[in-house]
Amino acid sequence: MKVRNSLRSLKKQPGAQVVRRKGRTYVINKLNPRFKGRQG
Repeated sequence: MKVRNSLRSLKKQPGAQVVRRKGRTYVINKLNPRFKGRQG
């Protein structure tokens, strides 16, 4: 998982979902689990 300033590149991947949990923004991807990220 990458901790990033911008999740825009991860958000464009097919199957990506942007989720907010506990004040942090996560990108989770069931189709391609490599593309996950956290912001904040």
